[in-house]
Amino acid sequence: MEDNKVFFDESTVVDTMKETDRKCPQCGGVMDFVPETGDMGCPYCGYHEEVESAEEIKAAEELRFEDAENYANCDWGVEKKTVVCKSCGAETVYDALEIAGECPYCGSNQVMEAADQKTMAPGGVIPFKISKKQANQSFLKWIKRKLFTPRAAKKQAKAESFKGIYLPFWTFDTDTKTSYTARYGINHYYTDKNGKQRVVTHWHFTAGTFDKFFNDEVANATDKHDQNLLRAINNYDTESNVAYKPEYLAGYCSERYCIGLKDAWEKDAKISIDRQLAYEIESYIRITRNASVVANLNMKTRYNDLTYKYLLLPVWMSSFKFKGKTYNFFINGQTGKVGGKSPVSAIRVIIAVILGLIGVGALWFLFSHV
Repeated sequence: MEDNKVFFDESTVVDTMKETDRKCPQCGGVMDFVPETGDMGCPYCGYHEEVESAEEIKAAEELRFEDAENYANCDWGVEKKTVVCKSCGAETVYDALEIAGECPYCGSNQVMEAADQKTMAPGGVIPFKISKKQANQSFLKWIKRKLFTPRAAKKQAKAESFKGIYLPFWTFDTDTKTSYTARYGINHYYTDKNGKQRVVTHWHFTAGTFDKFFNDEVANATDKHDQNLLRAINNYDTESNVAYKPEYLAGYCSERYCIGLKDAWEKDAKISIDRQLAYEIESYIRITRNASVVANLNMKTRYNDLTYKYLLLPVWMSSFKFKGKTYNFFINGQTGKVGGKSPVSAIRVIIAVILGLIGVGALWFLFSHV
């Protein structure tokens, strides 16, 4: 008689972290990380214990970009891994991007190793500060403030079950030094022989250097979710991160990065930094040269002392339905900021446009008769 064996197609059996297989010493229930108290808590009997003492807490380390290995993008989504629950023995198949989840049968935490031979482990995490209840309150306030959302939608809007998830992000620090050239114009106003006011712009050339330090420029490390929604809630206080410990993931889902370090720098963070530099240099020229307009700005930037961190940031995900259509939204798990899509009333938009045109017309009439 053959032994019973289980074979997994494109799968490997992985172990879960002992730190998050933690059972309540009072009742034996599964303990989760609790946003309100910042510790591990039992949802059954109310027992709590700290993840680490205040003296032990430290932030993620800044790592030198030039020393980083080539953490390139990998097609992890087609790979699978199997977790055997230590509480009930059930087997769950995850895709290779997932770091943490819950056993669908008994609710036990399933936090796996966050690194393997192809990936690095997170350096830090921003723990959840906003609870599920607080996330729902943030959603209700957000939907009520949506000017063009139908009143019926605001009354009926009820979030589906919230999903707490840690998503991967890269942050970059760099001390930039930019050489620039540009043209700037100074407007001169005069009245012509017909009494009409005219403007003439006198153009000048300028050049110089501009120094600025960028701290924790954030770049998404996942392309599995709506990027616009992620950008909408990106007001994290990344300075408040703590060094990674698997206990912070207990009770939540989590993903590892699928956008590599160098892609995140070249295609996201660097572009954002250049955009900010262009805006600030133009503002600097306007102020120092008393310029009315700036044009033909050319920049050459050195990104000195470039460092990075790999962080997991908290997000609440949910959706609501209105007239058969689903609207997704995200909530920042640290600040409560909401980003999402909501129904738009065509009638409200038309009324706003009409009122806007009336307002513009009234101002034109007022100033034209002064």
